[in-house]
Amino acid sequence: MSIAENIDLIKANLPLNVSLVAVSKTKPAELLMEAYNHGQRAFGENKVQELVWKYEALPKDIEWHYIGHLQTNKVKYIAPFVHLIHGVDSFKLLKTIDSEARKAGRTIACLLQFHIAEEETKFGLSVLEAEGILSSAEYKLLENVRISGVMGMATYTDDENQVRKEFACLKTYFEKLKSDYFSDYESFNTISMGMSGDYLIAIEEGSTMVRIGSTIFGERYY
Repeated sequence: MSIAENIDLIKANLPLNVSLVAVSKTKPAELLMEAYNHGQRAFGENKVQELVWKYEALPKDIEWHYIGHLQTNKVKYIAPFVHLIHGVDSFKLLKTIDSEARKAGRTIACLLQFHIAEEETKFGLSVLEAEGILSSAEYKLLENVRISGVMGMATYTDDENQVRKEFACLKTYFEKLKSDYFSDYESFNTISMGMSGDYLIAIEEGSTMVRIGSTIFGERYY
């Protein structure tokens, strides 16, 4: 199967309200261009250095999504061009993104990352931590970030019921934040959940954005 055929197969399963981020981490530029030439514009990377060189090397109408754990000292390198930062898991990081976005003269869209998996290794906020951020006076002073929704990763397991339960949990978090903090903001509309192995379940549970790598590009290169 070609990359174009893989994208077509995935898109055949996506409802109109669900967008596809092609996770291109570790993949060479020529494979990204195959997807680009087939109309794909949103690509996801999880290493700042790799994201920067791909941004410089590839067409400028690509929407770059940062999907990994982002360190505060690296934000400045991607602030001038990143389209969406998926993994905001601390107020410290959010404040740094705001500061670097201001220097770059832009507003950066961000998703709050929640810890929904039973695995200890995944990053993410609890609902209480997110509410603490959103209700703080300090948060209200931020002018160059826009919280556009939520992101989470389910446990890596064959137990479909557990995965479904974790995605349903993230949908509940989204709805709670929407009603309590963002009811007047149409831009708070993204639930980023679902990857190659579980995106069909994620869609059933309310995902509006799936992050798919190996099903498009084949297995990862290291």
